[in-house]
Amino acid sequence: MTTREEALARLTAPGAPFEVRVEDVLGEPMEVFAHRQRSLGEILRASLRFGDREYLVAGESRLTFAGHHEAVCALAAALRDEYGVRKGDRVAICAANRPEWIIAFWAAVSLGAVAVGMNSMWAAPEIAHGLGLTEPAVLVADAPRRALAGEPGIPVLSIEDDLPALVERHRGAAQPVEAVDEDDPAVILFTSGTTGRPKGATHSHRNVIAAVWFHLLNDAVAAETGRPQAGRRFLLVTPLFHIAALHNLAVVRLAVGDTAVLHLGRFDIARVLRLIEKERVTNWGAVPTMLSRLVEHDLSPYDLTSLRTVSVNSAPSSPALKQRLREVLPRAGAALGTTYGLTESSTAATLASAAELLADPGTVGGPVPTMRVEIRGPGGERVPDGVDGEICLRGAQMMLGYWGDPEATRAASAPGGWFRTGDLGRIVDGRLHVSSRRSDLILRGGENVYPAEVEDRIGTHPAVRECVVLGVPHHDLGQEVAAVVVVRPGAEVTERELREHTAAGLARYKVPSRWTIRTEPLPRNATGKVNRTQVSI
Repeated sequence: MTTREEALARLTAPGAPFEVRVEDVLGEPMEVFAHRQRSLGEILRASLRFGDREYLVAGESRLTFAGHHEAVCALAAALRDEYGVRKGDRVAICAANRPEWIIAFWAAVSLGAVAVGMNSMWAAPEIAHGLGLTEPAVLVADAPRRALAGEPGIPVLSIEDDLPALVERHRGAAQPVEAVDEDDPAVILFTSGTTGRPKGATHSHRNVIAAVWFHLLNDAVAAETGRPQAGRRFLLVTPLFHIAALHNLAVVRLAVGDTAVLHLGRFDIARVLRLIEKERVTNWGAVPTMLSRLVEHDLSPYDLTSLRTVSVNSAPSSPALKQRLREVLPRAGAALGTTYGLTESSTAATLASAAELLADPGTVGGPVPTMRVEIRGPGGERVPDGVDGEICLRGAQMMLGYWGDPEATRAASAPGGWFRTGDLGRIVDGRLHVSSRRSDLILRGGENVYPAEVEDRIGTHPAVRECVVLGVPHHDLGQEVAAVVVVRPGAEVTERELREHTAAGLARYKVPSRWTIRTEPLPRNATGKVNRTQVSI
């Protein structure tokens, strides 16, 4: 059987479908896919070939590729003719997940406008900040977010009533023909904002298309290594204002011809499992919190045999969680992979295959094609393999910068087109291991303590449902290590038991000296990451 490495080499060779070559990208020589599209409008136009296949399923609503294209063209005409939206204008979208969100996104980018995916979990001041920063020509919103937006001084279109009426009024319109450069901005998505005000990561057409081709290449490799790719139905649960749902699911499915099955409303594992069963979902990429709920749930009442693949993304996950997934979902778990990426990288920067994860449970894999990953020291110098430092990324998929914030853009940039992630990690045998967020690093008496390492160890205790490790001030050490542990329903555990369990696997200085044991879940942001600023010790 062909190995992954052999398939990658053949598929990316000169003259091959996924040929990789070096081109100028904003003044820097970078590797790119030679045969890529040059605009998102090309992807939209090509989707017509999938005709009556289902693209979006949401409850009883079923939208085909042809029906989606017709609705997008109609809404684009309405935005252009009735609201004056032109190339470069921003169109803000603030709503819970639903098909109209995706239609509004494609309508905006087909005009050469910039789709602004606003966090639907924001409070009124945060919505005001996002609107003030991006200055959109129009806001598309559902009822709860319209109430929070108030009177923003721009046209506000309701998803429930205005969008259907506009689509009906302009039905039959042709797809706009707008000349865009592939390095023109196409999307603004906000960083998770666990500290400070959210920044608007700005992605070009090139960036989003690079994300699409990452998935296209993965599909081609999978096909060559004996994994079926036909008839796939992807579960879409994560918010559309996040790259995991937008760039890496909704956009890719339009390019490939697969179905996206939307889970509507708040995440509820029982409802999600019934949806997987009903819609015969084959693929699910989820954040660790969702998969933790899955492995804790009684799966016996559900038929989950349709699931071929489960992946864990968007936030760090422990080896223990991955192993439990393999146990409760043997078929899908056998294909369990993971990635490392962030909003600024548009898609995954690294990928660990199922085999790599089994061999090295703590890795997030090696760089994906066209991406470079380096670990750098405090002075920006590259450090040897096995040494911790800042993870830096370079590639055509990296964002243009932070919208309206040149200072933040400069702070995250390094010469030669490199991006400083602020994350800490090391490379071992060509594979990346993420240690921690730089802002999360604990300095205890001159020793570095990486919270992710300690959290992984604590998480292997059978009574622990989830945990977070933080640095708290200490009069002598500077910081001491503190842990907040959420126990499983019905479980009991003492501080002494947790300390002894942790000490059995880690150096003494890494073992938390302060413990909080509780049953309430940890606060998380919209992308599933623990909001450390809201955790009380």
